Amino acid sequence: MTKAVSGFSKKTKDEKIQWLADSYFASNSSAVNTLKTYWNSDAKLQQLHDDFIENTVSNFYLPFGVAPNFLINGNIYAIPMVIEESSVVAAAGNAAKFWMERGGFKTRIISTIKTGQVHLNYFGESCYLTSFFNELKPNLLQSIATIEAGMKKRGGGLIDVELLDSTNKLEGYFQLHCTFETKDAMGANFINSCLEQIAKTFEAEAQKYEAFEVENTFPEVVMSILSNYVPECLVRAEVQCEVHQLSNNGVDGKTFAEKFVRAVQIAEAETRRAVTHNKGIMNGIDAVVIATGNDFRAVEAGVHAFAAKTGKYTSLTHAKIEDGVFTFWIEIPLALGTVGGLTNLHPLVRFAFDLLQRPNAKELMQLVAVAGLAQNFAALRSLVTTGIQKGHMKMHLMNILNSFNASEKQKQHAVSFFKDKTVSVTAVKDFLNL
Repeated sequence: MTKAVSGFSKKTKDEKIQWLADSYFASNSSAVNTLKTYWNSDAKLQQLHDDFIENTVSNFYLPFGVAPNFLINGNIYAIPMVIEESSVVAAAGNAAKFWMERGGFKTRIISTIKTGQVHLNYFGESCYLTSFFNELKPNLLQSIATIEAGMKKRGGGLIDVELLDSTNKLEGYFQLHCTFETKDAMGANFINSCLEQIAKTFEAEAQKYEAFEVENTFPEVVMSILSNYVPECLVRAEVQCEVHQLSNNGVDGKTFAEKFVRAVQIAEAETRRAVTHNKGIMNGIDAVVIATGNDFRAVEAGVHAFAAKTGKYTSLTHAKIEDGVFTFWIEIPLALGTVGGLTNLHPLVRFAFDLLQRPNAKELMQLVAVAGLAQNFAALRSLVTTGIQKGHMKMHLMNILNSFNASEKQKQHAVSFFKDKTVSVTAVKDFLNL
C-alpha cells in the first residue's frame, strides 16, 4: 500500500514526478517519460502553465479547432472550439454553412446582472433584523467603495443589496442578496471581495445594535459567495427562415420542419431526452468557453439549473412554425469575461480572442450562445434525417484506427472503404484483419 506523502507541494516538479513513479508505477520510466513528453519545449511558456494551478507535473492537451462561416448579426466569424469529442467542430461548421445561406444567426442581450449572497443565521424576531438592515444599508454600500472603485470607472459595480427572508426554506435562514454589473469581467473575484467586506461590516455593526443585545440573539454570517446561477445574465440567439427553404438531402422543407419541431417538443416534455439534448448544446458552448479561458464548470452549473427553473428539467432550445416560417431559438444564462484570468495569460486564449475580433463580454455571450444553438441544430438535423451515428462515427473512424495503431496507408484505405459503409469498432477491426 502506498504511503501518504508529506510536503508534496514543496517538492520540485521533478521530485513530484519521481514520487509518483516510485509510489504508483514501480519506478517505471515510461510513466515519467509520458509526463515529460507533454512539457512545452519553451521553458518560459512551460513555467506559465505550471503557475496556473498547484502541483503541476505536466500539460493535458485538447484539440483546438475552428468552425468557420458563422454569419451572426451581419458579421462573419470563425469560432474557436476546444474539445476532444469527434464531430462537434464539423457539426458546428456545417450548421454555420447551412444558416449562412438562410440569413444567418440573430442575437441579442436580454440582461447582464450577476448576483451573490451573504448567507445568514438569525433566530430572533425578523422585525429587528429588518430594522437593522434598513439603518445599516448605506454603510454597507459605502464599505466597498474602495473595492469597487475600478469597476465603477468601467461602468460596473454593486447595483443593490436586499435582505431576503428565506425562513420558509430553512429555519433561521436569511440572505443579503446583492446584484452586480461587472462589464467585461466575469467578476467572480470582484463579487466575492465585495460580499466578504459587506459581511464583515454587517457582523461588526450587529454586535453594537441595541435590539440584538436586548434580545441576546445576533445575526451570524455563515458564508459569503457569488452565485453561478445567473438567470438575470441572459442572451438569446435564433435562426429563422421560410419552411420551404429547409429542403435538403432529399427531404422537403415542410416535412423536415415538422419533424424538427417535434424533436424539440419531445426534449421539452421528457427529461431523459432533455438531458442528452442539452448535453449536445453544451458541446458547442463549453468548447468556446474553454477556448476563451472562461470557467466552463460555472457555465454548466448555471445553465443546467436554468433548464430546471420551472421545477422540471427541460430543453434549453425551442422551435416553432408559424405562418410558414420556421424559428429555432435559445435563451441561456452566460456569465463570461473577456478580461482577467486566463484571458490575459494563455497564448491560445489570446489567439482565440483575436480570432473573434476582440469581442467584449456581451458580444462573447452572443457568440457562445450561437455555438450552442448551431450544435443543437446539427444534432437534431441528423437525428430526424440520417440518424446521429452516421456522421458521428465517420468522424470517430480516425480515433478507432489510432486505437489499433493503424499505419498512414491503412488510414487512407479505411477512409475510402468506409465512405459508404457503417463504421464500428468491429468493422474497423475486421478491415484491418486483426
